[in-house]
Amino acid sequence: MRSLAVAHAALPTGLVAIPVRTPLLRPGDDLVAVVRNAVRGIAAPGDVLAISETAVAIAQGAFVAAEAIRPSKLAFALARRAHPLATVNQPESMQLVIDEVGVPRVLQAVAAQLLGLIVGKRGRFYEMLGDAITAIDGYTGTMPPYERAIVLAPREPDAVATNIAAALQCGCAIVDVNDLHRAKVLGASAGLARDAVATALLENPHGNGDEQTPIVVLKWRGAGAHPLYAREALAC
Repeated sequence: MRSLAVAHAALPTGLVAIPVRTPLLRPGDDLVAVVRNAVRGIAAPGDVLAISETAVAIAQGAFVAAEAIRPSKLAFALARRAHPLATVNQPESMQLVIDEVGVPRVLQAVAAQLLGLIVGKRGRFYEMLGDAITAIDGYTGTMPPYERAIVLAPREPDAVATNIAAALQCGCAIVDVNDLHRAKVLGASAGLARDAVATALLENPHGNGDEQTPIVVLKWRGAGAHPLYAREALAC
């Protein structure tokens, strides 16, 4: 258990993150049942459950074995030039992006990147293809037996979060968090302040290794209303 109040100046003292271990998730698992069993005795009504996007996608079967992908010469060339920490520095991941948006759009993004570098602006490639790239998790960041799987974005994350929230009487967010001090809410139940939830997860209490803790329970032990709920939701 770790307090997140010191992680960001905007966070009030009293917000606590509890990583929760689960069994290894497999395609077809009932996410509501998995979450309910994992947080029993830990989460209380009104807490916020942050659930890893990777866990949701695996339960939905939204992943591809790297061996099933045949990267093109373009994919190999672009992957070699990608940032070492970028998902698309793997030719297989880059090929999925090419398949998603098409070669013409990828070449347009390459041209924009080159022009941007001339004027001192980086990152145009990712700006133009952002959604197609961020929807992919490379196969080096997933624990066995999925270490050679490229995990895609979860389907209907808002609906998944809403279903879990209704079953457990907690707020729920499906999140993309990493060790680079980045966090994004992909889906959330009604009433959650998405930016506040993302800020609360910047220190990545889920862990990015073999912790097997895809669920984090965010508890509020301070004075007043839970800071991860929007004011208008609390007023209802």
